Amino acid sequence: MTFKYGVDHLNLDIVNGIADGSIKAELSQQALDQINVSRQRVEKMASSDEAVYGINTGFGPLCDTQISPAETHLLQKNLLITHAVGVGEPIAKSISKLMLITKVHALSRGFSGIRLAVVERMLKFIELDLIPVVPEQGSVGASGDLAPLSHLFLPLIGEGEFWQSGNIVPARQVLEQHGLEIMDLHAKEGLALINGTQFILSHAITALSKMRYLLDLADLTGAMSIEGMQGSESPFRAELHQTRAFVGNLEVAARMRAFFKDSQNMADHEECDRVQDPYSLRCIPQVHGASRNAYYHLKEMAEIEMNSVTDNPIVISSEEAISGGSFHGQPLAMVLDYASIAAAELGNISDRRCYLLLEGLHGLPRLLTKAGGLNSGMMIPQYATAALVTENKSLCFPPSADSVPTSMGQEDHVSMGSISGRQLNQILGNVDKILAIELMYAAQAIEFRRPNKCSDIIEKNFAIIRAKVDKLEEDRLLKPDIDAIIALVKSQAFDVNVEL
Repeated sequence: MTFKYGVDHLNLDIVNGIADGSIKAELSQQALDQINVSRQRVEKMASSDEAVYGINTGFGPLCDTQISPAETHLLQKNLLITHAVGVGEPIAKSISKLMLITKVHALSRGFSGIRLAVVERMLKFIELDLIPVVPEQGSVGASGDLAPLSHLFLPLIGEGEFWQSGNIVPARQVLEQHGLEIMDLHAKEGLALINGTQFILSHAITALSKMRYLLDLADLTGAMSIEGMQGSESPFRAELHQTRAFVGNLEVAARMRAFFKDSQNMADHEECDRVQDPYSLRCIPQVHGASRNAYYHLKEMAEIEMNSVTDNPIVISSEEAISGGSFHGQPLAMVLDYASIAAAELGNISDRRCYLLLEGLHGLPRLLTKAGGLNSGMMIPQYATAALVTENKSLCFPPSADSVPTSMGQEDHVSMGSISGRQLNQILGNVDKILAIELMYAAQAIEFRRPNKCSDIIEKNFAIIRAKVDKLEEDRLLKPDIDAIIALVKSQAFDVNVEL
């Protein structure tokens, strides 16, 4: 397929496909017309004696200061330079690339008044993999992501830096290598570039891509732990969940049933006298399902934002540009905070299952070793999951609940959504590690149920673990084992797909 910027509907799969090169994207004639008409409208307003915010005036608290046409180019350049005050480590190159892609789509809608030449230069950056370096800190997420977007577009004017073969290289040097001239920005263009929520949005896209897999993986790890504990599958019956039909709950319960299909190990204890399992086992549909519901909410909000115009002012005719607040990050900030809690809970319940597997219940040896005393077995990795869970709890403070006024009070309520996006990705990085340790524990527990066999899908994933990590017989250095499974999680090596 070929995606048409500014015309077609962008979603999570398409934006990731454009980013990884599997989907071609281009400007259609309709988008060219939209961009050019919008630009003509801006040029008419820029030459007018009437003050129009952001087109022939200053910015923020200087919105009532009119700027002459002769000063316009300098004003736009100064806008980028003065707002590029980000600090901290650079964000991942992949996130900067998503910022470029989503910005091109927004600008191509034809409400921003930017020249076609500027959009084409951005597309050239994407085509040549010239991705600007953007610091991770400095956005309050209200007049858009001003600082990050300023850094993203400094290379247009010969400033800033690019990623090149993993190194950071001055933009001017890279532009010369590719024969690209430094651009002058015209009326409204600087503002169109740096107003917007693309930093927040690109962190949301990155988080959604991770979280989708981790939700499925959490179901697998829970199922493997239940196999190891020889827990009950009755809490996952369809008849039960149809009486409380949350979408996420229904989906997780169905997935759990599929993970146990034709499991000899589960059938082996059908007649046992155990009445109930602890909540970390039998409430998996309710807990994982709630996290899945939060994922769907964030996905819905992010896909609306992907197809929105979030700069300011919005050009609607040759006579009018509406100055509003479409750049405010609150719609994403709040749901990112909600998703952070949802992601953290995947780790929280996983840690509880890790603890449960160590207790020596239902035929399992304490600490998952038969050589206890001299050997500590798998006691200590759960310390790591406990630490990661607590770290995630501390990262669940909602930045969107805070606001610090900026711009001499003109921007007196801000979203802090950039922090929300960064925190969610940090939490998901910790969940990678927690689930990896549970997978190690679950595989060890399943060893003690042999010769019983689990379902085909669980046996396949058990084999993926055993290809990297042997059964623990006596104490050994476990960090290499943990790191190996974390690498499997990060590379999405586990088969988490089941037929429902």
